[in-house]
Formats: sequence, structure tokens, C-alpha cells
Amino acid sequence: MGWVMMSDRELNRVEVLAQVDDRRLSVDNAANILALTRRQVFRLLKRYRRGGASAIRHKSRGRAPNNQFHAAKRDYALTVIKQQYPDFGPTLAAEMLAEHHGFKVSRETVRKWMVEDGLWLSRKQRRQIHQPRLRRECFGELIQIDGSDHRWFEDRAPPCTLLVFIDDATSALMELRFVKSESTFSYFEALEGYLHKHGRPVAFYSDKHTVFRVAKEDAKGGARITQFGRALSELNVEILCANSSQAKGRVERANRTLQDRLVKELRLAGISDMEVGNVYLQGFKERHNARFAKAPAKPDNLHRSLNMEPDRLADVLCWRENRYVGKQLTFSYDRKRIMLEENDVTRGLVGKYVDTYAFVDGRFEVRSKGRSLPYKIFDMDQRVTHAAITENKRLSAVLEHIKEIQDAAPPKPKVRTNSEKMGYKPNGRRPGRPLGSRANKKIAHAAE
Repeated sequence: MGWVMMSDRELNRVEVLAQVDDRRLSVDNAANILALTRRQVFRLLKRYRRGGASAIRHKSRGRAPNNQFHAAKRDYALTVIKQQYPDFGPTLAAEMLAEHHGFKVSRETVRKWMVEDGLWLSRKQRRQIHQPRLRRECFGELIQIDGSDHRWFEDRAPPCTLLVFIDDATSALMELRFVKSESTFSYFEALEGYLHKHGRPVAFYSDKHTVFRVAKEDAKGGARITQFGRALSELNVEILCANSSQAKGRVERANRTLQDRLVKELRLAGISDMEVGNVYLQGFKERHNARFAKAPAKPDNLHRSLNMEPDRLADVLCWRENRYVGKQLTFSYDRKRIMLEENDVTRGLVGKYVDTYAFVDGRFEVRSKGRSLPYKIFDMDQRVTHAAITENKRLSAVLEHIKEIQDAAPPKPKVRTNSEKMGYKPNGRRPGRPLGSRANKKIAHAAE
């Protein structure tokens, strides 16, 4: 006798019925255990005594279902899909079969047929396998950087971004800072703190955010390098961009850990704003590294000292651009008109370029050959440009800025029509009607 396939429920029934047949269990107790009536227990017991344990199996086991499609219909559907819809998914293929061929079949049945015939790969088969990358051997060789937009203070404050710098060799948190959004200036601020504490690493590893990489092939201005990249070039530090999130998995996993542990610690500490949170992050970082940091494969520390004076670092970590000076000693910058004060130096700058410096603390300077030039801002406009391209990571900060501007804007005066300006007042007559018409007489009578 061969093997008999039975489900767990059927095996449980066999065990209970065997106890009833041996008079070790009453029919009432068996009915309560199996959640059946006494009548059903007697019927199963009769089958068990007549045919043994195999008689308790469901009678439909091994038989084709009544609603099964005929093999010819299955072959027809697959033939149509191969010939007319070879690159269609199961859902769309099922819709086309029903709409254009009058063959109604569920999308899951089409999916099963296509998988069995090799026309479609299951989700498990389509999954990409990312091979793990070994850690770098030395501390300070590669620093992964990323920004995590999250409700770090839960409902106590608006969402903000946490900038995370993590060492690839040790998984140690090197720099943490709460900022409003991922921007060049926020990364400049975090980078300055990192350089003062640890020095210059060999390279940074980031995603393809526009802070680190110029996406346009025909970008104007600069040699296809961002302001952050230009600053790192002057510091002799390399910036590398990952091709996927999995490639910089250490900082991604650190973000996930921080979104759990840090949020709860901030709640217990009663912290609800970024300024106090940045102070708290220093102690949190030390406790986190003491618990989770790994020992590097080699004891060497590849951090280097700064290649410039510390007071000159601000001139590197800033937004620098060149601007052409017109005949009126003016140039445009960030939707503003900058007017240079006339003196012996600025008179010779007509038709030449000057350097603009926008610092993290909000200062703005205009320089020529290293000399700061006096200027005035003419026709200042702080309004956000219509249809401005805004990245998803900076959307919250931009919307907050827009709402502040809209709330501070004075209400616009009511625009009067030309008729109102000329003093026109409606007299109750409908336009296009003669003065003595019956309709106008009725309107005048109603007005009286």
C-alpha cells in the first residue's frame, strides 16, 4: 500500500476517532474537540470503522475541480499571449483576452499559466540579488553620508532631516546633525563640524543627490561639479556616488536604527526642537558607538589634518559663483540686483567678472582678486519662482518658506473695473432692450 496524503485536520480527526472507537473518549467530548455535531461524529466514526484512517480523507482529493479550464482553452490563451501580447503582464493580458477575444479568465489564473509556461517570472524570481560588499580596512578611508527625512520629534515638532556620517570600516557614527532639509549649506555646516573633530577622510560615499552630483549632461557653469564637490576638491577629498541604495547599505541601516532608537530617546528626554536635539546628539553618538561600532581590520587612521588655516575654511565651505559686471556696476544674483558702490576699484570692473560668496551663516560678499567690495541690494525679491523645480527631499522646507511669505504678504486691494472707475451705476435695465419696452417697464415698476 502506498502513501496516503492527509491534511492536519484530517489527521486530528483520525486520532480523535481512534480514541472514541477504543472507548477512551465519549462522542460528546469528541464533538466538542472537533467542533462538530454528534450526528457528524457518528457518520465519521462509521467511515473510520469501515475503511480505516484513509476513509477520513476528503473524497475530492486528487480529483480535478469542476471549474477547471480545459487544456485546449489554456493552450489557446497562451498562444494568443505569445503571438500578440508577448511583453504584457498577467493583469493587462487578462484584460486584453476579455476585451478583444471574448475569453474571460482571472488575472491570477493567467499569471499561473504564464509562470508555468515561462512567459512570466514570479516576484521571487525577479528579485535582484545584491552581493554584500566587504568593509574598508582602515578607519577614515571611506565615510558614507546620507540624509534621513523623518518625524524625529514625532508630533511635538514638524518633520526634519538628520544628516548622518558613518565610517565604512567601523560603522561608527562620525557626525549627526538635525537640519530643515538636505541642501548644500546644511551639508557644509555638518562637514565643517566633521573636519574640526576628525580631519579629512580619503573619500565620501553618497547617493546621487544634486548636492553631490550634476545630473544634467549639458550643465552650464562649472566643470560638471557641484558646490559641495568644489569644496571637497579644494580640501583634497574625493566624493563617490553609489548606483543604488543597497550599495551604501551601512548608512541606510543606520538610518533605520536611528529612526527607532533615537526617536524614543528624544521622547524620553523631552526634546522637541532641532537646536536642543543637536546638543543631545553628541552624547547619543558616543553611547551608540560604544555599543555598536566594530574594530577595523587594520589599526591605521587615514584621516589627515586640514590643508589650510581653520579661519580660511569658511571661504571654502560656501556657495561661490562668478558674475559679470555691467556698465551700471550692477549684476543679477538670486533674483536680486546687486549694485556695486562706485570707487576707484569698482570703476575698472565694468565688463569683467567678480566673485560672489554666500556663507552658511547668511553673510554675502562680493570680491575681486580677494578684495571685498562694497555693494547695495536693489529691488530685492524673496518670492519663490513659479513652477520652480523642487526636489522631494526639500519639499517640506520650501513649503514652510512659501507659507511664511504668504502669511506675511498684505491683502491685495480689490481690482475695480473700467465702468466702476468711470462712476457707472446700474439702473436696473437689461442691456439690449429699448427704453420703452414692456420688460423694462416691469423692472422699473418693481423697483418703485
